[in-house]
Amino acid sequence: MATDTADAHDDAHDLDADPVTDRVHDNSWSANLEGPEHAADRTLVVEQALSAVDHTAPGNHVNLVTHGAHGHPETYLYDALDEAYDDVEYEYVDQCGCGGHVVRVYT
Repeated sequence: MATDTADAHDDAHDLDADPVTDRVHDNSWSANLEGPEHAADRTLVVEQALSAVDHTAPGNHVNLVTHGAHGHPETYLYDALDEAYDDVEYEYVDQCGCGGHVVRVYT
């Protein structure tokens, strides 16, 4: 789990967007990145995805459920995860019926 990026990602790109979480999860959980504010702002999706990873205790995973408006997460999220972390693994899970995508990140 990266700790040096947590503060940078706590400030959401869109000031009207609620944080994806306000606590560290000591279990596996899902981060909902499918709201209308996410559809309108890919940067917000990436920032909140990284914040969700930062807020996941080691040994757990977070399912990043991204908005379908941005397409497959390999086109924008995978590089951000690779750049931000050396110690996490991730895998594509599936596309939701609503068009969103699920990426599971192991901390």
